[in-house]
Amino acid sequence: MHVLVLGGTTEARCLAELLVEVLPAGVGLTSSLAGRVSGPRLPPGEVRIGGFGGADGLADWLRTHQVDALIDATHPFAGTISFNAAAAAAAAHVPLLAVRRPGWVPGEGDDWHAAGSLAEAAAALPALGRRVFLTTGRMGLAAFAGLDELWFLMRSVDAPQAPCPARMEVLLDRGPFTLDGERELIRRHRIDVVVTKDSGGAATAPKLTAAREAGIPVVVVRRPPVPEGIPVVEGPEPAVDWLREHILHRTQPTAGPAQTSG
Repeated sequence: MHVLVLGGTTEARCLAELLVEVLPAGVGLTSSLAGRVSGPRLPPGEVRIGGFGGADGLADWLRTHQVDALIDATHPFAGTISFNAAAAAAAAHVPLLAVRRPGWVPGEGDDWHAAGSLAEAAAALPALGRRVFLTTGRMGLAAFAGLDELWFLMRSVDAPQAPCPARMEVLLDRGPFTLDGERELIRRHRIDVVVTKDSGGAATAPKLTAAREAGIPVVVVRRPPVPEGIPVVEGPEPAVDWLREHILHRTQPTAGPAQTSG
């Protein structure tokens, strides 16, 4: 048997750590990373890096490697791979589970502004502030490149490539981030508006609390659509339970006939 985890997230890495402990002997585990981040934190078990070549390529990989279960634990904004996973799983007749962390919910005192895309977020910025803490990653910076009157503090794991905003300072860092650290960034750089994707999870949430405390607005980019009809859990532990229920029972030995005394 073989389990494939589409990863690149904290949840995927934690899931792999759980699975290497609970999978029976002889059950293979492979984690797949897209390869967009240099020096990723690798999960235990076999790891492959790079794309599959779309839904057809993924379906071929599932068949070739005799995958018995596919778990999509990718980032909430990695929308294409989720649709490819759904199509590939259906074509290869492989059970599919999605691990999706809950989105963030505004609390009392939050000044959130929803945006349907990075371009919509960029259009909202001039009316909200002049010094922007941009935490949407290095992909998609072109949406903000024309805002020459604004100053950006852009944080990402890897250095961005053009086109970028003309007035921008780059901060290379990787979460999880602390509340004290986010408070200091906002204070030191005189930030008056934050832009984020609704990634969910705790690793990058402190910036939202820091923004609330500072009384500054946050532009929150909504998540892209995901395939419908796929079973969904919110974390690694329920994913293990799903595997036990749907897949791993096949590896359990079958009891022989009962012995009778004569």
